[in-house]
Formats: sequence, C-alpha cells, structure tokens
Amino acid sequence: MTNTDTDTTGYSISPEQQQVEQDLVDTVVASFDNTADPRLKQVMQSLTRHLHAFIREVRLTEDEWNKAIEFLTAAGHITDDKRQEFILLSDVLGASMQTIAVNNPTYTGSAAATEATVFGPFFTEDAPGIPHGGDIAGGAHGQPCWVEGTVTDTDGNPVRNARIEVWEADDEGFYDVQYTDGRVAGRAHLYTNERGEYSFWGLTPTPYPIPHDGPVGKMLEATGRSPVRASHLHFMVTAENLRTLVTHIFVDGDPQIGIGDSVFGVKDSLIKTFEQQKPGTPTPNGRDLGNQAWARTRFDIVLAPEAA
Repeated sequence: MTNTDTDTTGYSISPEQQQVEQDLVDTVVASFDNTADPRLKQVMQSLTRHLHAFIREVRLTEDEWNKAIEFLTAAGHITDDKRQEFILLSDVLGASMQTIAVNNPTYTGSAAATEATVFGPFFTEDAPGIPHGGDIAGGAHGQPCWVEGTVTDTDGNPVRNARIEVWEADDEGFYDVQYTDGRVAGRAHLYTNERGEYSFWGLTPTPYPIPHDGPVGKMLEATGRSPVRASHLHFMVTAENLRTLVTHIFVDGDPQIGIGDSVFGVKDSLIKTFEQQKPGTPTPNGRDLGNQAWARTRFDIVLAPEAA
C-alpha cells in the first residue's frame, strides 16, 4: 500500500491499519536476512514484497485465499509425468513468455538472432533421431509438410552439427504423450550438416486448445479467454558456444493469430509461409505421397553467442 487512506478498490484504509500491514511485510522480509545464498535472499524478499503488495492492493478476502489454495491443490493433483498444469498456468499468465524475454535479450550481429518463445509442457528427452529428409510424424495424422532451413551464428557462419529437436501435435490437436498407448509420434531430433543445413518431413500445423479440462481451463472459462493456441511447430536448437534456442514457427494466415494465442507465444518474426502443394507435385527428396496434397516451409535459424 502507498501512504494514502484509500486503496485501489475504493475502500478507506486508516493509517493505523496500513501500519499493521506494513509491519507484517517488514517482519516477513527480515526473516530472510540470514539467507546464505545472496540470490535466494533477493528472490525471496522481492517475492514477499510483491505478494503482500498484491494482497493489500486487491484486499484479498479469506474466501478468495481459500479458493486460490484449492486451485493450486487441484493443479498439483492433475500434474503427472505427462502433464504439467503449473507450466500451463505460467503460460496463460504470460509468466513463461516474460521469463523468456528477460533471459533472451535481443541480439544482433550481422544478423538478428532468432527470437525465442515458450517451451510448452509436451517436450520429452527421448525423441528418436532421424536423418536429413526423415519423417518426424511417426504415424501421426495430418498433412505432410517439408521443412528446411539453415542454422547460422549472428555473423552468418554456418553451424555444423547443431542438434535440432522438433515436436508438434497431430491434426486432432494432441501430442503423442496425451495418448495412453505409449506411442512416439510427431517428434524427433536431427543434426545440421557441414553447411549448417537441415530438412525433415513433419505435419502442417493446425490450431488446438491447450488441455483445458483442469483448473487452468476452468480459470480461462471464468475469465472469458480461449484456450486455443495458434498453429505452430516447436524447435529447440543447441550448439557448442551458442545460446540454446527454444522457439516455434507459426502458420501465416492462421486466423487464430489475429484472435490471440492463449500463451502469448506468437512473434511476427516467427510467422512463416507454408506453401500448399497440389497432389502429384514432386517432393524435394523424391518421397512418393501418392495423390496427397502437401506443404512446404523454410525456417532459417540464427543462434546468438552463449554469453549474450
């Protein structure tokens, strides 16, 4: 609270009450004074100040406090090794994107580094490896899509042997880990060649809702927000002495981009053209798709120096 006698809700707060509340803030902040780790001390004291400021600003009721505890408890109960409700909560509050913005400052050399965006809750460590031109679909349903590009540093030098992790949902809007049959589909990793090039077959991304059958979904419904994410394909790129990039690309023309991405992940530089190809159009690597339409896109990736 500021040193006034009225808070933002319009209620009058006496100087005596303000002092009682401020004394509690000071006491809790001081309780961390002996924290040995200076960074932990900074984080805990700042968290305390901001949390108490929020409670005092909105004049949080005891019933609302109980509802918040119930919400967090429900988020914990629904979280397991395949679903992370707290990441969803962070995403829909914009906390994930703000953390990414803080930790991935804009960097330009001869070329601007590719922008980062949210990690999401569906990455796994054990994605299969594929060769150049391989298929990440693994049986997942959707329109085949050829993805190609290069990985360079900000001075334009090709980055050889960069590891590229890619993962995406099928055309029903589900990732493989959301199914109960143990399938591995819509994800893989590959490496760039000597010229920094990569290519693979994936699926043309489609919009889908984040899991909204839990507490986060109920919160979105109560606040009139859509759970739908804009169409996207995830990337994580790692290379020696360069900053790890977590990002994804979006489909130009997807109406959901204009409506709003539920986790605030869209950036203009990451919107790419996915060119539709008629059935029978020759594929880049000679793959026979029969009488099936397909798409293609290009995503050239620029990695910032590790210390940037």
